[in-house]
Amino acid sequence: MRTFYYLSSCDTCRRILSNLSLDASIALVDIKKTPLDEVALQELHQRSGNYEALINKRAQLFKQRDLKNKSLSEVDFKALLLEHYTFLKRPVLLYDDQLFVGNSASTLAAAKAFLDGQ
Repeated sequence: MRTFYYLSSCDTCRRILSNLSLDASIALVDIKKTPLDEVALQELHQRSGNYEALINKRAQLFKQRDLKNKSLSEVDFKALLLEHYTFLKRPVLLYDDQLFVGNSASTLAAAKAFLDGQ
């Protein structure tokens, strides 16, 4: 599976999208228009090893609900990811068995190096 999950209204996601060499084999999925479903989330979970790695802890909803100060389980993280698109750390590039989550400089450099080597 080759998918790039992003938010089209996010300047950072748009900038990253323009900087990565994504070929036609990679499906672009705007998570606001097409939220994660159980199947897609399970695929991401298998690659990441846990749901917490996929959570955007800087999301407004995360802060509004004061979730930082609560003890959340994997079940809680999964429910949040299925509940609202904003809880997904973005962008997410799933390329076969490779997974790149988030917009940190190191993650983006690794994704770019991986794609340029393909």
